[in-house]
Amino acid sequence: MTRNGFFDLRTALAFLDSKDELTEVAGEVDWDLELGAVTREVFRRRGPALLYTNIKDYNRPEARCRKLAAGLMGSFRRLSLVLGFDELQPNRTLIDHLIERNRTLIAPAVVENGPVHENVVIGNDIDLYAFPAPRWHYLDGGRYIGTLGCAVMKDPETGRHNVGIYRSRIVDRDKLSTYIISSQNWRSIRGKHEALGSPIPVAWVFGWDPVMELVAGSPFPREICEYDVMGGYRSAPVPLVRCRTVDLLVPAAAELVVEGEISLDPATYAIEGPFGEVTGYLSGVPTPRPVTRVTAITHRNDPILRGTAASSEPGAIGEYAFVAAIQRAAIAWETLRQAGIPGIVDVFVHPVSNGTTVVVQIKKLYEGQPKQIAAALWGSASGRTVGKFVIVVDEDIDPSNYEAIDWAINYRVDPGSDDLVIFRSLFGWSLDPSTAPEHRNLAELGEGLWNRVLIDATRTWRFPRRPEWNNEKFPPVGLNRPEDVERVKGRWSSYGFTGWKVDF
Repeated sequence: MTRNGFFDLRTALAFLDSKDELTEVAGEVDWDLELGAVTREVFRRRGPALLYTNIKDYNRPEARCRKLAAGLMGSFRRLSLVLGFDELQPNRTLIDHLIERNRTLIAPAVVENGPVHENVVIGNDIDLYAFPAPRWHYLDGGRYIGTLGCAVMKDPETGRHNVGIYRSRIVDRDKLSTYIISSQNWRSIRGKHEALGSPIPVAWVFGWDPVMELVAGSPFPREICEYDVMGGYRSAPVPLVRCRTVDLLVPAAAELVVEGEISLDPATYAIEGPFGEVTGYLSGVPTPRPVTRVTAITHRNDPILRGTAASSEPGAIGEYAFVAAIQRAAIAWETLRQAGIPGIVDVFVHPVSNGTTVVVQIKKLYEGQPKQIAAALWGSASGRTVGKFVIVVDEDIDPSNYEAIDWAINYRVDPGSDDLVIFRSLFGWSLDPSTAPEHRNLAELGEGLWNRVLIDATRTWRFPRRPEWNNEKFPPVGLNRPEDVERVKGRWSSYGFTGWKVDF
């Protein structure tokens, strides 16, 4: 392990650079559509993290912000590096690490000052357009500064801070409109402020230790403060400073913080959406949503804006999809452990699904085990965005291999039996475009609705044992005997393959 516990965005970029996982984009790039297209094409080519340093209209010496970083966690290798490993780690190692870190809570430490307060902008000098927020996709409803922006709020009764990721669009020099899902912890905070008749203080953090984005985008219980979880990841208290105009704490070494208040009066709402979301589809229609009225902007000297092209389309998987995949797999595993379900061998989420599909590999101990797994995942609080499809496979099936999963589905699933289970109208992810629009109406339902499916792709135990199947209940796989494979391996060089050379 190399992580010294004190990454910020700049040291994280330097570390990725030392591992050949960062490239500077020195040629001029237009913030309007071109930057988003470049980012996505780099994702498509499985390229490195990106540091844009020559953004049109922001490449003048007097520009307040001239740089933007994207793609820091856009592969399992970079995710491994950001988490502190020297190299790419196996799925199981990453999951075990995340489960351990998610349980390790270290309270933050308040410090007097930090680099984020090197520049304090208030009053008429506030201008969100001074930062190179891109229009990422041509159908987006505007310039989205918040694609990995972390919103810091506080419970007015307990004083506990909450950190979440919500998309946000620049409406005016001092206003952001925000898509906030009411089933997240924001619901409780909002309800208490409505009872008090007061706006919600908020601080948007753009750019700090990447674990902030990893933790903020994960479903933790309401009683847990994400700053405590971040401390666990860093093995040290998170250094926080007090905001200048709102009663909130933010990372002392953050690149940029936008302070403000969210009014709960619908008359103050502004249009938000649509936006090219992590699903790879356009999300939403233009809808009035809550607005942050900015009261201050603080930032480091020569700040680096943090952002990303949201995407999980085949061949162009974005970084948030990798973050969602590994964290949702870890949380799913922990959910199954807490439910007391035995025989779990591995849990894998393919990034393209963002956790909507969870593949669970088991050592099958009883016929009802896959259904118990699906029930535990569907009934958990973290299931809001996890497990639209739950696929359970035997221990001989690699859950990271779609070809192996497809083989298991084709030859171990009887569609006319209860190998397929559908659970209708459970709460679910409102960004899923396959769900009917009326089932994604947050104002009416509070959350989206999902019909969920279990695919039990394990070998059934319902068949009788047969002597021709070695007294098993399922026919054996037609493999070569180990001794035959060893014989071939020993003679491989003597077979005289023409026009083809490969070691065994």
